[in-house]
Amino acid sequence: MTYGDAVLFGAVQGLTEFLPISSSGHIVLLEKLLHVDVERNTAFVLMLHVGTLIAVLYAMRKEVRWLIQHPKARETWMLVVALLPTAVIGALFEEWFDDLFESGATIGLEFLLTGIILWWMDAIEAGRKNETTMTVADSLWIGALQGAAILPALSRSGLTIAGGLWRGLNREAATRFSFLLSIPAILGGVLVKLDDLVEAHGSAALSSGPMLAGMLAALATGYLSVRWTKSLVSRARMRWFAVYAFALSAWILFDQLVQHRFFPPLA
Repeated sequence: MTYGDAVLFGAVQGLTEFLPISSSGHIVLLEKLLHVDVERNTAFVLMLHVGTLIAVLYAMRKEVRWLIQHPKARETWMLVVALLPTAVIGALFEEWFDDLFESGATIGLEFLLTGIILWWMDAIEAGRKNETTMTVADSLWIGALQGAAILPALSRSGLTIAGGLWRGLNREAATRFSFLLSIPAILGGVLVKLDDLVEAHGSAALSSGPMLAGMLAALATGYLSVRWTKSLVSRARMRWFAVYAFALSAWILFDQLVQHRFFPPLA
């Protein structure tokens, strides 16, 4: 992998991790287009996750600091509750998700579903709930949607923000809860990749230069995408991303069903 590849993957990872257009779906797409198997390079994937983790921690630093200072607060427990269905779904379907990620066979349909969710999101009338007034059922529902977003091209941020709005959260609270919920999810990914790397004795590691470049690209674009998404959700401007997801889905499905170039056929 070149420096250019590393920066490209890092920038795409950071930008699409928090914009509602699916980071994993874009990584699969780039792998197929560039014929680069990033997922096998555990050290590089680890550093991309570290970059996005630092980005969201910095972007949400005030909220994170408050949660650390108030570990028994209702807001903290709502996040803990939301993690339960995410963890259960991940544990039960891990191998299936890994197979779908490796093949990329379903990402056209998943981008289509992501587009539908984003188009619908702008039409949802925001409620008045926030993290202090949301219920356990609200939290479990959002956490379950985060678990479903393990599918390659389903947007984690799109699903969880839409889920919050559907359950009556206001736009700011739904976005804030989604980003705070992403922190333990990304941290879990970091720990899993770190364990894999230790088991492999670092044999998959890149040279430090490309690895650092990819991490910094993920950090910079991740921070910008958090700020951008918060602004767009508050103004109900998700349909531009819906159009993008529809176009991407159409191209991928055409490629799968007609040309059979980058992706295996659905049938």
